[in-house]
Amino acid sequence: MPHVLVAGKLHPSGIALLDATPGVTYDYVEEISEPSYAPHIGKADGLVIRTQPLSAPTIADAGRLKIVSRHGVGYDAVDMTSLNARGIALAVVGDVNSVSVAEHAMMLLLAAAKRAIRADRAVRDGGWGWRNRLEPVELFGKNLLIIGYGRIGRHLAHRASGFSMTIRAHDPFLEKLGWPDGPVTPASDLKAALAWADAVSIHVPKGDQPIIGAEELDVMKPSAIIVNTARGGAVDEAALGRALSEGRIAAAGLDVFGDEPPKPDDPLLNFDQVALSPHNAALTVECGERMAVSSVQNVLDFFDKRIDPTLVVNGAYLNGR
Repeated sequence: MPHVLVAGKLHPSGIALLDATPGVTYDYVEEISEPSYAPHIGKADGLVIRTQPLSAPTIADAGRLKIVSRHGVGYDAVDMTSLNARGIALAVVGDVNSVSVAEHAMMLLLAAAKRAIRADRAVRDGGWGWRNRLEPVELFGKNLLIIGYGRIGRHLAHRASGFSMTIRAHDPFLEKLGWPDGPVTPASDLKAALAWADAVSIHVPKGDQPIIGAEELDVMKPSAIIVNTARGGAVDEAALGRALSEGRIAAAGLDVFGDEPPKPDDPLLNFDQVALSPHNAALTVECGERMAVSSVQNVLDFFDKRIDPTLVVNGAYLNGR
């Protein structure tokens, strides 16, 4: 039976699953950093890992490693080239975090629209008269553009519809596959959709270039709101900071950043019309348990030769394993 390395603190239900599986042994390193788990990698047959890096040098030291299971769906910090060269599988969890992330995106939309940070400060700092400036806006009847219409985007659309928002989605990949039934219509032309939108919520993986950069910001309404709960780098943060400073974008909600945590001198930290959170959109009590159990189960299923192939992101490199 395999020896598993758990790198990063998990919900106790994930550890309980390992304890309940006969013959499985494991090391558990709660600190979320590569140096903390790297000394244990050499004896690991399977690795359950949180958000910390898995670099080429660490993979080179992992002589027994056959499966890496991410506690989540992203794998930006994993050296895929090294895994693929060795035929090491990388698995992600299934649809366990989409509800939590969609709720968080809705919260950031509301916080940005209602200027929640400014409102809170007005009470705490004695600026009660701020209320008379009428800065908050309603979401009712506003146009929402969802960039990336997968599970999270669809959950967000359902929630936003409760606020009577008009919703469109930009997802060229999904348009090719076949657009799902429902009231949300596709927006093929991204710049035209950005010009139409009162609010934009991003739900796409990080690409080579930001999907929202200076050119995209230039076509948006000065009253518009941007929310990013996807990945740091999906929005050009420097360009967003300039647009906020110059009044070309009204407000934002950010859960992810190019540098995490952001540096203390990051200009975005100075805007009180921007609601920030520490990359915790998926980190609810309920979702944390689901991710822990699913990420451990992926390792156990792999060694039992019954892992769901749709959860293995590099199946083409596994050489029939």
